[in-house]
Amino acid sequence: MKLDPRPRAAGDERLSIAPMADVDVREVMRIEQQSFTTTWPANAFYQELHDNKLAHYYVGRVDDRIIAYGGIWVILEDSHITTIAVDPSHRGRRYGEVMLIRLLDEAIARGASWMTLEVRESNDVAQALYRKYGFTTVSTRRGYYSDNNENALVMWAGNLKSGIYENRLRALRSTLIE
Repeated sequence: MKLDPRPRAAGDERLSIAPMADVDVREVMRIEQQSFTTTWPANAFYQELHDNKLAHYYVGRVDDRIIAYGGIWVILEDSHITTIAVDPSHRGRRYGEVMLIRLLDEAIARGASWMTLEVRESNDVAQALYRKYGFTTVSTRRGYYSDNNENALVMWAGNLKSGIYENRLRALRSTLIE
């Protein structure tokens, strides 16, 4: 399923999401380096694409340029967001939200009932987005981030396959489509 909504704040720029391929890793690394102080090496993305059967990674393009990416692992009924990022020059246009919906759709399609992630304690913008989609903080991982010893909040969203969550996702998705 290809999600191709028009974020309202982005005008005519349409985000097209497709599975990540080897050829995409160079641009993904550009965004990775601009987004995180501690980055994954390129070979980690290649390993996820080729060796991890639980992994599902996507890129978001505007005018054929990669401006966002995200990935999940799906293990039976559990899913885990491993990474999600938007090019700094395209932030604030709801592209991260569009990618989050794509990751949720993929997890649900693959049978997941739960989704988890870690987020920096200082990343209020991401936390607000995740709460909007039903994630709640369940614990703190002290000193999780090696660059500055910052804590990570562990957030979970549950009952992804329920009618209530389906309705919530449909309503939120409708706010992204003109």
